This record gives sequence, structure tokens and C-alpha cells, in this order.
Amino acid sequence: MTKRKDKLGSRGPRGAKSGSGARAERAGARPEASRSGGRSGGPGPRPRGSSRPLWLFGGHAVLAALGNPNRRPERLMMTAEAAQTWGQQLRDACDPRHAGLATQTVQRRDIDALLPEGSVHQGLALATAPLHQPALEDIFGRNLADSAQTPQPNRRVVVLLDQVTDPHNVGAVLRSAAAFGALAVVALDKGAPEESGTLAKAASGAFEVIPYISVVNLARALDSLKEAGFWCLGLAGEARQSLAESSPGEAVALVLGAEGPGLRRLTRERCDLLVKLPTRPPIDSLNVSNAAAVALYELLGRA
Repeated sequence: MTKRKDKLGSRGPRGAKSGSGARAERAGARPEASRSGGRSGGPGPRPRGSSRPLWLFGGHAVLAALGNPNRRPERLMMTAEAAQTWGQQLRDACDPRHAGLATQTVQRRDIDALLPEGSVHQGLALATAPLHQPALEDIFGRNLADSAQTPQPNRRVVVLLDQVTDPHNVGAVLRSAAAFGALAVVALDKGAPEESGTLAKAASGAFEVIPYISVVNLARALDSLKEAGFWCLGLAGEARQSLAESSPGEAVALVLGAEGPGLRRLTRERCDLLVKLPTRPPIDSLNVSNAAAVALYELLGRA
């Protein structure tokens, strides 16, 4: 399968439902792979705790992973065409810890065989260990924008997803959360998508910069956030008050539900306030990732 092995080379500098409710949680989305294996000869889903490497794919996801010093990449596969298109960017983005990463030049079909059918990999696939994620309590006093290069938001926001299961939607939420400076995205341990190539591709590099935290019980997570001084806002289409009218304060836990039932009863009861994103007829709802983007702009982009 492999035509050539070499080194990556030298590096350059590293650079809910809403008021919508989140109605369009992707129906019938394709899983990462079947349990008996993906495409012919491809790997099945990676069980929790598995030592099998995770395959990231696509230009932005692979570039961001190689630039992340906390990643543990194992092997980079690329087509000859991708090497011409992405080679210099890969060398420039690569953290010094990964500069000696072995690469393989392969045929496109070789990468196809490793990934879920229809994956848009752009001729790049990176085998890596999953990222270690912090506990929820670790981010209470944290601001991911605390650096000399990035302005600090005036408000701290944690995004919580109540039974949002589609990796494309979760990845898009991660992307918006990173873009506007949220502290973390929190999802349920059961049902929510684990780290995967599809999730990282949808996040377009954001998975490397914002924590994706798994919790067993969302209601208890909201209780913990309240104790830490966060005001819990749930997006719900039937809410009387809009998010813009809510004046939530400097620390916000923003809760979004999935398509259909939206926020579950216990989740609603833990929220300090239910709010909506007003929409005009005939549109009465937004996709959960779109709702997250609008809400995060309201809370962080204009704060």
C-alpha cells in the first residue's frame, strides 16, 4: 500500500432547541463505521478506552492536530497530490514535538479504506491517540482567551448539549464555541458522539483548542456550574423572554437541546431561565449548531 516513507520535515512557527429550538439535529446521520468494520478492511468504531489509534482527516483538522503540542500523532498518510497542496502548510504548522513524524505517500483509495464511506479527507489522514480532556471542575476559573495575543471576553460561557447526538452538529458547535471564546463544550457520556475524525472535521480545527467534556449527568453538571457562580440559561422555543433580554451576568452556562423534545424535564428544571432566539415565520426553529452560533455571538461577540 505504501509507496514511500519519509519525515514530515522542518517546521515553521506555530501559529437546542432555540427560539427557535435546535430542530434539525441531523436525522439518520451515518455512523463512523459499522461494528464489524467500516469500508472493506477499514476499522470499526473505536470503543472507549481502546488503544486503537484515532484517524483524523481533512486539511484543517490535520493541520490543527499537528500544531497541538498535546497531541500524540503516530502516522501521517497523504496522497502525492495532497503533499503538493498541503506539504508546506503541514511543515509550518507542525509543533516541534511532532517534527519527526513519519509520513506515508499512498493512493487515495488507501485512505478511503480507513475512513467512513464518503469522508472528504482531501488526501490527508492522521493516526493519533485521542486527546485527554479536563474535568468540568477544571474549567470553572479558566478562560481559554487568557493570552497576550487574544483579547479576553467580558463573559465566561460554557456550552452544554442535552442529547445532541450528531457529530456534524457537535463539531459545528465546537467550531462556534472556539470562534467566540467559550470555555468548553459539555455533553453527556452516553449518546453524545465521542472524539472521531468526522467530529474533528466538522469542528475544522476547533477540537484542538476547546475542551470537549463528557459528564454522566447533565443536571448535576448544571448544579456544579451554579455553585461555581454560573447563570444557567436554556434555549427553548416556547420561552417568553429572548436571550437578548435576559441580562445573564458574567458567567453563563448555555444549554441547548436536540431535535424533537428539546431540553429534557430535569435539564429545564435546573436552568435559572429559559430563553429563545426570536425567528420570523415560517421558520420557527434553528438547527442546534446555528442556534449555538447565534447565541454565542449574543453572549460573547457583542459582550
